[in-house]
Amino acid sequence: MSDKKLFKRDEIINRNSKTDAVFIIKNQVYDVTKFLDDHPGGHEVLLNVAGKDASEDFDDIGHSMDAKELMKKYLIGDLVEEDRVEPKKRKFDWDNPKTENVAETSFTSSWKFPIVLGLIMTVLYTYLFG
Repeated sequence: MSDKKLFKRDEIINRNSKTDAVFIIKNQVYDVTKFLDDHPGGHEVLLNVAGKDASEDFDDIGHSMDAKELMKKYLIGDLVEEDRVEPKKRKFDWDNPKTENVAETSFTSSWKFPIVLGLIMTVLYTYLFG
């Protein structure tokens, strides 16, 4: 049996101030009140997710291994079983990007435009100053 405290999501919701900043990451509860002023991104970033589930925000930032190791210091417990959610698995399909339709991609928004522009500028510079 774990010696960590169990929390309900309802208990976390109101813990969203500079004097009591608590949030959830992957069904674990963290109290970062003492870390607010030391956070490299500023205390506002942490306060924006205080009282909430910050799992997706934490993953989106791409924290370092050092940051993930430091997190352990602020772990105060886990969510009760009935409040846990299955962490979303991020799936990337590099062969089929959803945000970009190849048929609708214009020349200026592709990788070709900066290459061609660079070549034109090189030729023009060489012609004018060479």
